[in-house]
Amino acid sequence: MKKHIFILFFSISLGLNAQQTCIQFQQKEAMSAKYDSCIREHRNNYKLDFIKEERSPITKADTGFLRFFEPDSDWWLEADYEILEQADFIDFATSSGKIKKYRPYAILHFKKGSQQFNLTAYQSEQLINNPAYADYLFLPFTDLSNGDETYGGGRYIDLRIGDLVEGKARIDFNKAYNPYCAYSGGYSCPVPPMDNRLKIIISAGEKNFAGKKHD
Repeated sequence: MKKHIFILFFSISLGLNAQQTCIQFQQKEAMSAKYDSCIREHRNNYKLDFIKEERSPITKADTGFLRFFEPDSDWWLEADYEILEQADFIDFATSSGKIKKYRPYAILHFKKGSQQFNLTAYQSEQLINNPAYADYLFLPFTDLSNGDETYGGGRYIDLRIGDLVEGKARIDFNKAYNPYCAYSGGYSCPVPPMDNRLKIIISAGEKNFAGKKHD
């Protein structure tokens, strides 16, 4: 159980630690260079977190095999959202066959080009009573790049409840990251539910791990 709790917290910290770096750039227009720099800093911090944690699923040498799409502010998308009041916790399948409990918190509606998409943000039953992570929102998704340029099991984005303001939120696919299962066996990685399986290629965020997967 302690190992599982560590895995969950460390995974979240990878997604959230550098997230505040870009928060001051609320308008993406006319700030492309700053945004690129912001995303690159986010990714450097992401790698450093792997290095600093002695129980990391990858080694310092492995961080050289982490690959990403080039930063692209066109994948930092504005979304409308609707809060799902008093939704029940549901069973989430995982890569190991174990079940984890999450509850739908909000549905995010966004457009890419002329297409409309929806993603559901979830709350973890394990984290909801932890003060440090009580406002954590989990956004697992798959897209048509999976199994080709990106990890076949899908990717994750982390949000906070405070990121949802006055009916608007931002989804930054440049910060999409791989589950631990992309690097090593022995983990129970939540499988994105059917509602979060996007029929579009998301050419942003983390790519396939280029190193050897650990047993």
